Amino acid sequence: MGVFTYMPYGAGGIIIRVETDIRRGIPGVDISGLAEGAVREARDRVRAAFRNSGFTFPLDRILINLAPAGLKKDGAALDLPIALSVMAAAELAPISGDLLVMGELELSGRIRPVRGVLAAIAAALAEGITEFIVPAENAGEAAILACAGNSVEINAENAVSENPAGKNARFIAVENLQSAVHALFIREEKGALPSSLISNNKNANTAGLNKTDIENGNFEIEVNDFSNVRGQSVYKRALEIAAAGGHNALVFGPPGAGKTMLARRLPSIMAPLSPDEAVEVTRLHSLAGPRNHGSQDKFLDRLITHPPFRAPHHTASAEGILGGGRIPRPGEITLAHFGVLFLDEAPEFRINVLQALREPLEDKIISIVRADGPVRLPAEFQLVLTANSCRCGRLGMRDTECGCLCSPEEINRYWRKFGGALLDRVEIRTAVLPPKIEEMSGGYSPNNNTNNERSVDIARRVKAAVEIQRYRFKGTAIRRNAMLPAGGAAALCPMSEKAESAFHTAIAKLGLSGRAYHGILRVARTIADLENSEIIGTEHILEAVQHRRLGEDPWDILSI
Repeated sequence: MGVFTYMPYGAGGIIIRVETDIRRGIPGVDISGLAEGAVREARDRVRAAFRNSGFTFPLDRILINLAPAGLKKDGAALDLPIALSVMAAAELAPISGDLLVMGELELSGRIRPVRGVLAAIAAALAEGITEFIVPAENAGEAAILACAGNSVEINAENAVSENPAGKNARFIAVENLQSAVHALFIREEKGALPSSLISNNKNANTAGLNKTDIENGNFEIEVNDFSNVRGQSVYKRALEIAAAGGHNALVFGPPGAGKTMLARRLPSIMAPLSPDEAVEVTRLHSLAGPRNHGSQDKFLDRLITHPPFRAPHHTASAEGILGGGRIPRPGEITLAHFGVLFLDEAPEFRINVLQALREPLEDKIISIVRADGPVRLPAEFQLVLTANSCRCGRLGMRDTECGCLCSPEEINRYWRKFGGALLDRVEIRTAVLPPKIEEMSGGYSPNNNTNNERSVDIARRVKAAVEIQRYRFKGTAIRRNAMLPAGGAAALCPMSEKAESAFHTAIAKLGLSGRAYHGILRVARTIADLENSEIIGTEHILEAVQHRRLGEDPWDILSI
C-alpha cells in the first residue's frame, strides 16, 4: 500500500511512490529522490497548509522519499501526496491500499489544479491503481477515464483500447486539504472513496461527450463560416481536399486576398475525432497544462472532440514549436496531433524552425534527445502555411499604380526560407489574388455552391470522405490518405487507363520528384473519395496536378 503520484514527462510521465518516515530527532523535513525546484519548496507549503487547515504538523524528523530515486522530480503536483503521506505516517489520516493523489497546495490549504491528470489516471489504471484524489478543477478531466463504463487505457505506444478494470475506478475531486482527509476517513470506514462527493461536485459532470456524440458529431463548435468569405473558390476547394485527406497545404498571394481568413475557418469543415483519437488528444493537452483561452488557470473540463487547430506566432522558438525544455514538454506540433498546425506569415518564422518541421512531417513523431535519453513525442499533424509573394506584399496585385518594391534578389531570399525539402512535403499549393468587386457583393445563395457554400455543407462531404478512409485503413496505423505509404499506392489507388496516361504526362512535363509523384496520387485518392469513387479518374488526377504545380517559385503568382 502507499501514496502514488504522477509527474508528466514528454508525451507520458512517471508514476512516483511517496514514502514518509518519522523518527525522533531535531524537527525538520528532508526530501530525497532527486527533488528539484518546486518539490524542495513543498516542505514549506505543506507545513503552512497543515497549520491553516487545523492540523498539527509533526514536530519530529521527517524523511520523505520519492521513488524511483534515480529520476529528477519537479512540479507542484506532489504537494498533496506529500501532505497525505506525512499524515499517514503520523497516524493523522488512514491510508490502506494503493491511491494516486495529485494537487498543488496553497498556504491556506486550498488545492490548485495541476497538469497531466488525464495521463496520470491512464497510467495508473494500467498499473492496477483504481482510486484517485484530484483537485476540484480537474474533476471533468479525471471523469473522462475514471467514470464507470467510460474508461480507456493508453499503453506505452500511445495506443488506446478498452480497459475493463477501469469500470471499478473511483475518484474524488477535492477543493482543500480538509476535504481530502475527510475522504480518506470515509474510504477507511466504507472501503472505497465516497461516491456522493463525486456526484455533488460541480465539475464532475463535465467529462464531455459519449462515443455516440463523438462519432455523430453532435456538438457545437464556435467558428466562422466559409460562406462569409467572398470568392476564392479554388482556395476553398483546396482546403476541403486538405481537410478530407489530412494533406499539407500552402497558400500565397498579396495581402487582403483572404489567406488567413479562410485558413482560420478550416476547423469548421473538419471531421470530428474518433473516440480513441479524442482521448489521445485530450491526454496530450492535459500533459501540456492549462488551456490559455482567457484565464491561465483554465484546465481541461471536457473531452476534446474536434481536431486541434494551433496557430503560434511567428516569433515562437524552436523549442516552443517542437517541444522540449529541461523536463521535456509537448510543443505546438504535438498539441496539433490529429489536427492542424497553422503557420501564418510562414516566411517570418525562423528558418531553423521551418526546416525542423521536415522530419516530423515525414515520421509523424519527433525524438528529442537529452542527456537522460531520447523523448519521443507524437506529431501527426497537417501543416497549413500562408505567405505573401514577397516581403512588401505587392507582387501579383492587380490594377495598382505602384508595383512590387522588392528586387528579384529580395524576393528570392524571402522565398528561400521555405527550402525545397519542406515545400516538397506540401501536397497542395494555391496562389490567390484579392477578390474582385463583383465577388465581394451579395450573400449566401443555395444555388451558388462554389463561392458562398456554407461550412456545414462542405463538412458533410469531408466527413463522408473521412469515414471511407477509416474503413479503408481499419486495423492499420494509417488514418488518412496523406499517410498512404508509397508501397500501397498501387493497390489502394486504382486508376483508369486515361487517368494513368494523363498522370504520367503531367509528371514528365512538370519534372516532379518521387515524393511529388506519390503526393499527387494521394491527393487524387482524396478527391475520388470526396466523390465516393473507388476508381481514380482523369478529372481527379488533373485536379490534383493543378493543386501541386504552383508554389516552387514566388513568380507563379503572375500566372493566375
